[in-house]
Amino acid sequence: MRANISSRLGTETPLIKDLISDIKKGEIKIPQFQRKFVWKEDQAIKLIDSIANNYPTGSLLFWRTSTKLATERNVGDFKLPETDDLSPTNYVLDGQQRLTVIYSSFGAPDEDDGFTIGYDIIQEEFIKLPDKQELHIFPLRWIFETTKLLNFRTALNSHAKAVELQEKLDSLIGIITNYRLPVVTLKDLSVEEVCPIFERINSSGTRLSTYDLMVAATWAEDFNLDEEVELIADSLRTKNFEDIEGDTVLKCLAAVKYKSIKKQYILSLRRLEREDMDLLVRKTKEALLRAVDLLTTEFGIYNWSFLPYEAIVVIICYVVYNKKDLTNDDILRMRKWFWISGFAERYRGAAESFISNDLQSIEEYIIKGKDVPGLFGGIPSIDEVKGMVFRSNNSRTRSFILLLASMQPKNITNGAIVDVQNALSIFNKKQYHHIYPQAYLKDKGISANAINSIVNICILAASENNYISDNDPNEYIPELIEKLGEQYELVFKSNLLPILSKEEYKKLAYEDFISLRVNLIHERISFLCNGKR
Repeated sequence: MRANISSRLGTETPLIKDLISDIKKGEIKIPQFQRKFVWKEDQAIKLIDSIANNYPTGSLLFWRTSTKLATERNVGDFKLPETDDLSPTNYVLDGQQRLTVIYSSFGAPDEDDGFTIGYDIIQEEFIKLPDKQELHIFPLRWIFETTKLLNFRTALNSHAKAVELQEKLDSLIGIITNYRLPVVTLKDLSVEEVCPIFERINSSGTRLSTYDLMVAATWAEDFNLDEEVELIADSLRTKNFEDIEGDTVLKCLAAVKYKSIKKQYILSLRRLEREDMDLLVRKTKEALLRAVDLLTTEFGIYNWSFLPYEAIVVIICYVVYNKKDLTNDDILRMRKWFWISGFAERYRGAAESFISNDLQSIEEYIIKGKDVPGLFGGIPSIDEVKGMVFRSNNSRTRSFILLLASMQPKNITNGAIVDVQNALSIFNKKQYHHIYPQAYLKDKGISANAINSIVNICILAASENNYISDNDPNEYIPELIEKLGEQYELVFKSNLLPILSKEEYKKLAYEDFISLRVNLIHERISFLCNGKR
């Protein structure tokens, strides 16, 4: 396949004028899967300045195909002509931002919006074109407009330094009109062939995905995948789960339809008839609604931010689609799988084939109620728990936060019940507190990883954080015990904190605190991983 694709790669170096001409004829278009134009004015000016200095500005990547992508955008804010369905089109896969700036600067009509850049011939610099035309500022959009260019030259003759300015203008025009951009063209590749190339493209640091491509290579003119995903997001909005990724929806669709999220099955969705796709979208939306209900009621997840892995919602969606009425035993098995998967980091970097295999195993384990020995891995050891570092983007951290929330914790400062739904609605560091404060431990030479061990973290209302601040725990914890009075044990137990006397806490070293608390946390992890709640 590599040799076949390489034979259909074309390279050329067209002039700016030729690229603009092809854009105006509609032979170059930017498909909808591309990100919106995001460059700032200073970025645009730097690009034009690089061209004027004959610097390389990077290659453009086109996909030339006769297959029409169902949804297309014009270049930036510019309305471009339509072409007939038989004409091959060059779709921009990489270089949208640069191409938009080039078109806006050199090819767009004067009355169009977008960047209007001028060249200050005296200062020899590019600037945003002023509202009022000035004699020594050349509008770049006139560079390929013969009449306007000649008129500008004529007017420039009245300047005291006309000869010098004409020479500078000629030099600029000579460089720009002879500037060539390298273009790589993928010729007549199918969507399946373009997809792996496309996924490796990085545009402005944003990785493009299979979903982006599927939005463009959609099923029919009256079916828009982007709109369907937005409808699904709308249905989840009342549950605070509206920001679902398009890729996640695609995987759910493929899981429901094919019991697999492998790339070939996701791409196979394109071959479904419109009626079949409509039905699949509707059924998947219903399953997703039930899935997020389970995430909330069983695991206390109120936002995608606290989902340990994307694979979890895909698998739960598949389960509830195939089994509408889950028994108590089904739920118990789901709890075991959920908690062990999170703490064992089962889906960390998991390939699509791994998750697809799990769909098969989960069907046996949850839907059919059969035991699958060694399916999930094991419960982490006490030493593993002690070594877990609190990081917001880590599945074990998210699982740990959910574990703390499952205890229905009370603020250690006043015994008030913590609003865990608020604490789990958005990841806010102020809701999570170092029991032995960071500054206090740094002064004692404790390493950053040891300071940020999950064992040193509790949930605390943001409003209570300042009460503890960086105070010495050998002082503030005994004070809290005194303040809480009869509530002390109940409050500390709800936070999985060791039950000790004031005197014991007054001299408790950090290492000893960790050793005591990690046993309580490990006991709770084991409890949850056995399906209990």
